[in-house]
Amino acid sequence: MNRRTVPQERVKFWRDSALRGLEMLHATYITYAFARHAHEGFGIAIVESGAMEFDYRGASHIAPAGSVVITQPGEMHTGQAVLETGWTYRTLLPATDWLQQAAAELSERSGTIPYFSSPVIHDRCLNQQLISLHRVLETSPSSLERESRFLWEMAQLIHGYASNRPITKAVGQENNAVQQVRDYLTSHYTCNISLDELATLVNLSPFRLLRVFRKQVGLPPHAYLNHVRVQRAKRLLATGHPIAETALATGFADQSHLHRHFKKMLGVTPGQYVRGCH
Repeated sequence: MNRRTVPQERVKFWRDSALRGLEMLHATYITYAFARHAHEGFGIAIVESGAMEFDYRGASHIAPAGSVVITQPGEMHTGQAVLETGWTYRTLLPATDWLQQAAAELSERSGTIPYFSSPVIHDRCLNQQLISLHRVLETSPSSLERESRFLWEMAQLIHGYASNRPITKAVGQENNAVQQVRDYLTSHYTCNISLDELATLVNLSPFRLLRVFRKQVGLPPHAYLNHVRVQRAKRLLATGHPIAETALATGFADQSHLHRHFKKMLGVTPGQYVRGCH
C-alpha cells in the first residue's frame, strides 16, 4: 500500500546587507494564513507550486503556480492556501527606493514609484526568471553578481509590467568607462567587488554601467569577472597548483564555485583539465 506523502510546512528567511537589507523568504505553507498586513516597500511573491489566495484592494485574488504577485508599498493584504496541499513560494521585499531607482535609471531621469495595477501577473517566463534570480540571491557569494542580477531584473519587471512604465532611453558607446571597468576587474579579480564600487569608479549610475557593459562586452560585469578568474585558474592549474588552493587564489569562494564556473566556460572540470595537462 502506497503511503501518500504529506507536505510539511517549512520556512527559510534571510536578509542581504549588500542589497540594503533586502528581505527574502522561501516557504511552503499548508494551514498557515497571513493576517491582514502591509509591507513598507514592495511585496513580490513568486509562486512555485500550489496556489495562493489573498485579499487586496477590496477584492479576492488567486495566484497559481507560475504566477507572480506584486503588492504596492503600504497596501494591506492577506494570504492563505487555496488547496489542502498548500503552496510553495519565494518572496522579495525590496524597499521602495530600489524600484524607484530602477525606474529612474531606465529613463535616466527622476523616477516616480512604479505602479502595478494588477496584483497577479500570469507569466510563466517571468516566474522562472524571478525564481532564478531568487536562487542566485540565496546562493551566490558574489556581491557584484547579487547586486547586478537584482537591479537588472527589477528594471526588466518595471519595463515589462508597470502601468506607468518609463520610456527606456537608449545607451550609446561608453568605451573609456567600459575599458576602465574591465581593467579594474582584471587587476582586482581576487576581491569581492561591488556594483556601486564599479559605478563610482567611472561616474555612471549602476544600471547605466550594467547596460553599456553588457552591450559592449557581451557579458555583465560579474560574468566577466568570473571569466577573468577562470583564465587565471587555468594558468595556476597548468603549473601544478592544487585545485582547492587555486580556487581561493583566484577569488572563488571555494572549490565547488571554481568547478561550476570552470566547467560552464571550458566544458571540462578543473580535475579533467589538470589530468590533460600532465
